[in-house]
Amino acid sequence: MSVTPTASAAGLWRDLGLEPGLLHALAIEGDDPVLSSIFRVGSAAAGVVGATTLAVAATWHDRGGPAPAVHTDVREAATAFRSEQLLRIKGATPTLWADLSGDYTTADGWARLHCNFPHHQRAVLRALGLDPDADADADRATVTETVAGLASDALVESVTDAGGCASALRPLADWHRHPQGSAVATLPLIAIDRIGPGDPRPVTPGERPLSGLRVLDCTRVIAGPVCGRVLASHGADVLRVGASHLPTFSVLDLDTGFGKRWCDIDLRTDDGRATFTSLARDADVIVQSYRPGALAGRGFGVDDLARLVPGVVVVSLSAYGQSGPWSARRGFDSLVQLAAGIAHEQAQACGVARPVALPCQLLDHGTGWLAALGALAARRRQARDGGTWHVQVSLARTAAWLDQHGRIDALGTPAPEPEELTDLLVDDDTHAGSITHVRAVGTVSGTAPWWDSPPPAPGVDAAAW
Repeated sequence: MSVTPTASAAGLWRDLGLEPGLLHALAIEGDDPVLSSIFRVGSAAAGVVGATTLAVAATWHDRGGPAPAVHTDVREAATAFRSEQLLRIKGATPTLWADLSGDYTTADGWARLHCNFPHHQRAVLRALGLDPDADADADRATVTETVAGLASDALVESVTDAGGCASALRPLADWHRHPQGSAVATLPLIAIDRIGPGDPRPVTPGERPLSGLRVLDCTRVIAGPVCGRVLASHGADVLRVGASHLPTFSVLDLDTGFGKRWCDIDLRTDDGRATFTSLARDADVIVQSYRPGALAGRGFGVDDLARLVPGVVVVSLSAYGQSGPWSARRGFDSLVQLAAGIAHEQAQACGVARPVALPCQLLDHGTGWLAALGALAARRRQARDGGTWHVQVSLARTAAWLDQHGRIDALGTPAPEPEELTDLLVDDDTHAGSITHVRAVGTVSGTAPWWDSPPPAPGVDAAAW
């Protein structure tokens, strides 16, 4: 089976129970291959960009806007899914990985360690019996030698128990038999559930498709921030909530921060919790991608928010899904690619033993776009039927969705260089200097999306709508 971009978008649309008659308004040009992979990454990217943009158009039409007419193409969608790869800061290519992040040979295969946050690196070093505060221990050669004597699964469990993030390379068939893989297989790609009462919040006319939609963005890294970036590109008021005591990744903050404001709130304090409560009560959508249970520990879990803000749409993004033994496990795109069999499938096709990653962080970007699609679908239901709604998506379920698109013989397809993408790249002045970045993609009724502000500096904005 091979799923085309248009079929991908139509499948998403129908699975959510949205109006089938609107699909005639969607036009997607092009097809795979666009990047080097055995997976149909272009079809998946264009499919979810197309379906999400159609949901934007439908939302605008609900508000008295023009009749839906949506256009995208595989080339621009695939480029959007490479946005952090194509980012340039003052003309230079930024570093995306910490020195200790990467794939390592183990006693029985391969594993990947994720060390981009300092506390995750310290957890890895503790799990390996190395001093997390000694520079001499924190070098690649020492870690490589230590990992080589350990079994992959034992290494991953040790790192996880220490509060870190790791994953073992696993064949796709093994993932299907794994308890977590089995759990993920039972989940919908986008789960939308009514979790409480709430009066309908009617949509009002707006100059842009999503203007006036208030989105509280409690996310970081890629998937969650992409959701907010997508909504902001069509006019939503997106306020990112961070905290000065939590680590972040400045490069990704630049790439995903367009169109947003950024305030810092310390949820460990009474004042911080009161401020967050005030913001939440005036939000239409709350997006959160912290480790499952983290916000609940501060009094802002999904059930808490349902009681606090009747009528809100809560969007939760996780690594491994909302059920199964790994439902609370930390994870990132690169780790899920190993765990869920994607990196092994690619390795087999390349004839190598080491993991072979996708040519883009498709699980991150795809999940972010799926979250935006779910948020809009739930918001439209809320406006019509009332209620409080919970949307759930995960990197692991997105991996299964990608797998369902089929395979293509596209290994060796060169990724377009920046000079070949000048129509999709723009320059902006930011607090970090001049940057080149991928523009917003997907056209609604002849209008291209755009961001009304560059990415903000951390915590620079007031905690207010």
